[in-house]
Amino acid sequence: MAEISLDELKKLVVENCVLKIKPEEIGEETPLFGPGSVGLDSLDALQLTVAIEQQYGIAINDAKVAREAMQSLGTLRSWLAQQPRPGAKP
Repeated sequence: MAEISLDELKKLVVENCVLKIKPEEIGEETPLFGPGSVGLDSLDALQLTVAIEQQYGIAINDAKVAREAMQSLGTLRSWLAQQPRPGAKP
Protein backbone atom coordinates (compact mmCIF):
# COMPACT_ATOMS: atom_id res chain seq x y z
CA MET A 1 0.00 0.00 0.00
CA ALA A 2 1.22 3.49 -0.78
CA GLU A 3 2.49 5.69 2.01
CA ILE A 4 -0.15 7.84 3.65
CA SER A 5 0.41 11.48 2.79
CA LEU A 6 0.42 14.28 5.31
CA ASP A 7 -2.19 16.14 3.22
CA GLU A 8 -4.47 13.09 3.34
CA LEU A 9 -4.24 13.01 7.15
CA LYS A 10 -4.83 16.76 7.43
CA LYS A 11 -8.01 16.42 5.40
CA LEU A 12 -9.13 13.42 7.47
CA VAL A 13 -8.69 15.37 10.73
CA VAL A 14 -10.34 18.58 9.53
CA GLU A 15 -13.34 16.81 7.98
CA ASN A 16 -13.98 14.32 10.79
CA CYS A 17 -13.32 16.63 13.71
CA VAL A 18 -15.15 19.64 12.21
CA LEU A 19 -12.23 21.99 12.75
CA LYS A 20 -12.63 25.62 11.85
CA ILE A 21 -9.17 25.77 10.34
CA LYS A 22 -7.88 24.86 6.90
CA PRO A 23 -5.86 21.67 6.45
CA GLU A 24 -2.80 23.67 5.34
CA GLU A 25 -2.76 25.42 8.73
CA ILE A 26 -1.83 22.15 10.48
CA GLY A 27 1.88 21.36 10.57
CA GLU A 28 3.32 17.87 10.73
CA GLU A 29 4.44 18.38 14.33
CA THR A 30 1.52 20.57 15.50
CA PRO A 31 0.01 18.93 18.59
CA LEU A 32 -3.51 17.60 18.03
CA PHE A 33 -4.48 17.83 21.72
CA GLY A 34 -3.63 20.13 24.62
CA PRO A 35 -2.00 23.57 24.80
CA GLY A 36 -0.83 25.00 21.47
CA SER A 37 -2.73 22.33 19.58
CA VAL A 38 -5.37 22.33 16.86
CA GLY A 39 -7.89 21.90 19.70
CA LEU A 40 -9.04 18.31 19.53
CA ASP A 41 -10.85 16.84 22.52
CA SER A 42 -11.86 13.32 23.60
CA LEU A 43 -14.89 13.27 21.29
CA ASP A 44 -12.65 14.26 18.38
CA ALA A 45 -10.28 11.42 19.32
CA LEU A 46 -13.16 8.97 19.07
CA GLN A 47 -14.28 10.40 15.72
CA LEU A 48 -10.73 10.28 14.40
CA THR A 49 -10.31 6.69 15.57
CA VAL A 50 -13.47 5.66 13.71
CA ALA A 51 -12.39 7.58 10.59
CA ILE A 52 -8.98 5.87 10.60
CA GLU A 53 -10.61 2.46 10.85
CA GLN A 54 -13.02 3.27 8.01
CA GLN A 55 -10.38 4.86 5.77
CA TYR A 56 -7.46 2.51 6.36
CA GLY A 57 -8.97 -0.58 8.00
CA ILE A 58 -6.72 -0.11 11.04
CA ALA A 59 -8.33 -0.22 14.47
CA ILE A 60 -6.94 1.61 17.48
CA ASN A 61 -8.36 -0.37 20.38
CA ASP A 62 -6.15 0.85 23.22
CA ALA A 63 -6.41 4.34 24.74
CA LYS A 64 -2.69 4.44 25.55
CA VAL A 65 -1.79 3.55 21.97
CA ALA A 66 -4.23 6.19 20.70
CA ARG A 67 -2.63 8.88 22.92
CA GLU A 68 0.83 7.99 21.65
CA ALA A 69 -0.19 7.71 17.99
CA MET A 70 -2.29 10.89 17.91
CA GLN A 71 0.19 13.35 19.36
CA SER A 72 0.61 15.03 15.97
CA LEU A 73 0.02 14.21 12.32
CA GLY A 74 3.66 13.15 12.08
CA THR A 75 3.32 10.62 14.90
CA LEU A 76 0.01 9.39 13.49
CA ARG A 77 1.48 8.91 10.01
CA SER A 78 4.48 7.03 11.46
CA TRP A 79 2.23 4.82 13.58
CA LEU A 80 -0.06 4.04 10.64
CA ALA A 81 2.95 3.15 8.46
CA GLN A 82 3.99 0.51 11.00
CA GLN A 83 0.60 -1.20 11.13
CA PRO A 84 -0.22 -4.24 9.00
CA ARG A 85 -2.82 -3.45 6.38
CA PRO A 86 -5.87 -5.69 6.05
CA GLY A 87 -5.56 -7.77 2.91
CA ALA A 88 -1.90 -6.81 2.40
CA LYS A 89 0.49 -9.60 1.52
CA PRO A 90 3.39 -10.01 3.97
